[in-house]
Amino acid sequence: MEKKKVLFISQEIKPFLPSSDVSEAARKLPQGVQESGKEIRVFMPRFGVINERRHQLHEVIRLSGMNLIVDDMDHPLIIKVASIPTARMQVYFIDNEEYFKRKGVFSDEKGEEYDDNDERSMFFCRGVLETVKKLGWKPDIIHCHGWMTSLMPMYVKDIYKNDPHFADTKVVYSLYDNEFNKNWDARFGEKLKFEGFDEGIIDSIKSGDYLSLNKAAMENADGIVMGSDSLHEELKAAFEETEKFKLEFESEEVQPKLMSEFFDKVIDEEALIQ
Repeated sequence: MEKKKVLFISQEIKPFLPSSDVSEAARKLPQGVQESGKEIRVFMPRFGVINERRHQLHEVIRLSGMNLIVDDMDHPLIIKVASIPTARMQVYFIDNEEYFKRKGVFSDEKGEEYDDNDERSMFFCRGVLETVKKLGWKPDIIHCHGWMTSLMPMYVKDIYKNDPHFADTKVVYSLYDNEFNKNWDARFGEKLKFEGFDEGIIDSIKSGDYLSLNKAAMENADGIVMGSDSLHEELKAAFEETEKFKLEFESEEVQPKLMSEFFDKVIDEEALIQ
């Protein structure tokens, strides 16, 4: 039987960025799911704070060279890769000089969140999908970690809905207690319209605030995971009320096994319904 394929995308992964709920989960879950017998690919942004020499990042020439249009502007896509030897795991990095070279992750040295975090998120999600297509690798599941991945369920279900590469792909979205304070750019709705998003999706997220982005991600995902043991009250209520596949917060020791089983349920949704 062919191995099921799981694509992990995360805004943070340890050891490339410091420890957090997101970076810890995005480091340990792929390894555990791979050890359970599934095939994995892992992606994150190549933020400027990541030390390329220490982590031995190198560019993948055959995957680099595409241009992605965001807000009617061309942005070169560079793909890099590094290994986590202890996990027998490769991590692909989405890079672009304008979006990711700065020496901050989500905010500047004064703690002010970047004005273009909306575009950075769009570029990251699109960059992952286009690179996976170039790899010729069709994921059964895309598992999203962190608000920078919140647009991915909408990209898969709307923008790429007629792309045969993702016709059978399911999306799982993990909720974390990692709220940001500054709404995305006031022109975010216009940028979404230029991308070609459905008007209903645009209306639901054009304010660019943390809650609306996470709620829309939940609405468009096939499965929801509680990634932190505490969440914003509105997200916790939405999680409890949803009738979609969901997985409660679990301890680190049992999480990979339960997640692998959860993926099986989401992938085999039609079989379960019948």
